[in-house]
Amino acid sequence: MGTKTAAILLTACLLLSACTAAKPESAATSNNQTPATSETSDNTDKGQGAASSPTNSSVQAGSNHGNNSTAQTSPQTGKTVADSNEATNATATANVNKTYHLDKAYNVIPNQQGAEKRVVLLTFDDGPKEAVMINKIIDILDKHKAKAIFFVNGYRVKEHPELLKLIHDRGQPIGNHSWDHIVLKNKSEAEVKKQIESVQKIVKDTTGQTPVFFRPPHGAGGDVSRKVAKENGLLYMTWSVGSLDWTMKKSQPNKTDALLKNVTEQLHPGSNILMHELPWTVEALDSLLTRLEQKGYQFVDPQSIEVPAS
Repeated sequence: MGTKTAAILLTACLLLSACTAAKPESAATSNNQTPATSETSDNTDKGQGAASSPTNSSVQAGSNHGNNSTAQTSPQTGKTVADSNEATNATATANVNKTYHLDKAYNVIPNQQGAEKRVVLLTFDDGPKEAVMINKIIDILDKHKAKAIFFVNGYRVKEHPELLKLIHDRGQPIGNHSWDHIVLKNKSEAEVKKQIESVQKIVKDTTGQTPVFFRPPHGAGGDVSRKVAKENGLLYMTWSVGSLDWTMKKSQPNKTDALLKNVTEQLHPGSNILMHELPWTVEALDSLLTRLEQKGYQFVDPQSIEVPAS
């Protein structure tokens, strides 16, 4: 009996030892799964955030105007992380939903029910001219959380590429307004291609991005310009509301009042407003945007407008 009892006790001890050794392996497996599940959840949340933000920015610009960035330290890496305006602008541009299109009269039209109809598109032609004027325009746009297309001429960009880069670096879309600002309607296809495609190239070389909007000088492009624009992936447009700022003279009194009247008398949902880089337009701009907001209008982000496939 003594020998049998000892054998039984030894067997019981061995079994108890085996059960105890199995528990740490099970616990380790559970701990390894927890970080993986947490990482998946974080990625899903980030993806949803990226998808939802364009809906807000597609109507009223300004999602990337919170530029009071501060450096932060990542608890995971211990490295300093700072917000980058350029990276934010690039991400916002890439993610904006194509909520609108232009109709035959170049008005901005919602693609689906639920999209804001009471919007205007802001545009500035014939630049880039002067850094002071450009900065004032964009300061006012930033104040109102607005975007505008800056339609530029190639010869001006060649003279002052730093001004084009200024517009780009401050997060405003750039459009193609031909190289020499000539009437293209009666030009040969070869000449029209040169006028349009040379601007495409110099803007891409200067900013790294190719324009997707084209406005023919004087609003006179003709069928050939439409064809060449489409071949280059450009959305052809003129305008539906003219500020008439280009008709005003430096000595003319009350230019601000005249500009406000010109725009508001023509104003309608989807207005595509033509303005220029002119001193009196800069002077009137804050009042104009305030007036539009008071009338219940929002400023459409140009990046939310559909463009043709090249």
